[in-house]
Amino acid sequence: MEASLNVPLRVGVIGVGNWAKHGHLRVLDLLPQYTLQAIYSHRHEAAEAAAQEHRIGRVAGSIDELIESPDIDLVIVLNTAPQHAQTVKRVIAAGKHVYCEWPLTTTLAESEELLRLAEEHGVRHFVGLQRRHAPHNRYVRDLIQQGYVGELRSVRMHVSMNYFQATRSRALEWTVPPENFSSVVSIYGGHFLDMLFSGTGWPVSIAALTPNQFPSVTIRETGVSIPTSTPDQLVLAGMLNDSAVVSVHIEGGKRNGSGVQIDITGTEGDLRITNVSAFGDVGDDYAIFGAHGDKLPLERLKVPVSYLRLPESDLPSAVLELAELYWAYAHDVANGTRTAPTFADAVRMHQLIESAQISFASGEFAHLNPTM
Repeated sequence: MEASLNVPLRVGVIGVGNWAKHGHLRVLDLLPQYTLQAIYSHRHEAAEAAAQEHRIGRVAGSIDELIESPDIDLVIVLNTAPQHAQTVKRVIAAGKHVYCEWPLTTTLAESEELLRLAEEHGVRHFVGLQRRHAPHNRYVRDLIQQGYVGELRSVRMHVSMNYFQATRSRALEWTVPPENFSSVVSIYGGHFLDMLFSGTGWPVSIAALTPNQFPSVTIRETGVSIPTSTPDQLVLAGMLNDSAVVSVHIEGGKRNGSGVQIDITGTEGDLRITNVSAFGDVGDDYAIFGAHGDKLPLERLKVPVSYLRLPESDLPSAVLELAELYWAYAHDVANGTRTAPTFADAVRMHQLIESAQISFASGEFAHLNPTM
């Protein structure tokens, strides 16, 4: 492991939902660069249970109490997306460094405001677009930069998952209202587009479809049906540069055979990256196949051990991706680098998704800002 902090970052956590329990708290327990000082949830009993399980020093009585605690360096914001903007503003005003789960906010304007406020107050900020730091993605990015495939000609990605069907659990009810910006397109689209484009470079123009195929969603536990216009699929085509093309298909509610497949074609070779799951359990690891040359079979490329930097654990692969993000942030703090995705990356992703929706509504290509 490279240089790390001499003193662990002291952390306060706001929100104790499923991903907080399944992912964040387990990761913060795993990494020696962090120590859990306090936790808050509006469900006090959930906070108490999490504090006991993860040996957290105290349960805060309010969000402000946690944010203003002098023994906290970094505040982790894990409440729901509609609550992010208000919570993060309070953290920034207190001068604390801040992590916010993706989506950063429910509107582009709010995300841009948070970025501006964080920069004005000089606080470090990072956002939960963690897949770019997974070992397989760092390795693929290096292969592309080292010329394994030559000049990029085309990139194709298909991501699908069983979640986000017309019938959903009560735990996913918050994904139904379009104003929550928490659809399969905004959540999975944000994560996987960031993962892809951090390796291939970003598109300069796109045309997209963002249809709604489930205009009514039924909550399984209650039987209540909720009308919605939230998109269920994203189909995106675009240009990465003057000649390379990109196509992306992200779909929720796929009954069988879901997962991830990425094909990268260049002038000198090809890469294929696959996974049987878009949200990996234990052992659901990405497989990389490649060929450098002409008319060659794709062969398995193992990720070199130099890309592995986390402590040993039995955590699911999706949780380990999150651990990679926290590792990167701690390394940034210790070494003055900037590798963890920031609010600026969140704004850029929000702009891309909004551009896709505008393209679908207008039937025209959307031209993107190449300088961000």
